[in-house]
Amino acid sequence: IFIATTRKRSDDPNKVFDGERSATLNYARVNVTVPPVHETGQIERRSRGKSDDPTKYFMASELVGYDTQPKFSSALNADIAARGGRVMVFVHGYNTGFDDAVYRLTQIVHDSGYPGTPVLFSWASGAKTTDYVYDKESASAARDQLEVTLRMLAQTGARRIDIVAHSMGTWVTMETLRQLAITGDRDLGGKLGDVVLASPDIDVDVFKSQMRRYGKPDKPFILLLSDDDRALRLSGLIAGSRPRVGDYKDAADLATYGVTVVDLSGAKG
Repeated sequence: IFIATTRKRSDDPNKVFDGERSATLNYARVNVTVPPVHETGQIERRSRGKSDDPTKYFMASELVGYDTQPKFSSALNADIAARGGRVMVFVHGYNTGFDDAVYRLTQIVHDSGYPGTPVLFSWASGAKTTDYVYDKESASAARDQLEVTLRMLAQTGARRIDIVAHSMGTWVTMETLRQLAITGDRDLGGKLGDVVLASPDIDVDVFKSQMRRYGKPDKPFILLLSDDDRALRLSGLIAGSRPRVGDYKDAADLATYGVTVVDLSGAKG
């Protein structure tokens, strides 16, 4: 897993990056193993008091940090070339710690059989349910750095860049795509592939405004809805009666903006 993050490096020796914001991007790579007992859709994590056991739990190893973007880009480019030129960028959501984001991307790549290079864009979530406002501000502060990351990927040997974003991560993603559209490079020089927005934590009117500014995409964005998303339920409570995109099921309306809706409510795995 390659990592570009707006989190600060942690002073805690048991952590790599914490929930504090960094003014600049930090780069790293980590290897993660998936246990043979893994069940689709799950993340088997070691509970407190249990010993490390790669046959039972997701395990991270061989963490490598990069002190400059060129060094990171060089390592990334080599991996992209070895995997056929396809990249998946994952932008996590609200209330997500760094380790949680790494393991979630690992699970997505493993379960989907994604053949390309996985890249985690991790913004500075406080990883607490009470930090919703902090997380929203952190997400907003990360927009420019996600743009930097996507442009960097477009300058590598990548032939296709897919984006998967969840919850509040969809806000960061849509704002960044909006910025790219304003600069006249909305599809990253033709390299933008699938854009998947899972349970978007965005006001419906704001989302429509973002899509109008972006323009109808050449390939429809995929919007995944689920009644089981806890983060979205909390967002709904904070937002009051204002609908969120993740709750909005007027597929015909969203289709006019170039969005395909897939309702996963009740689906397992």
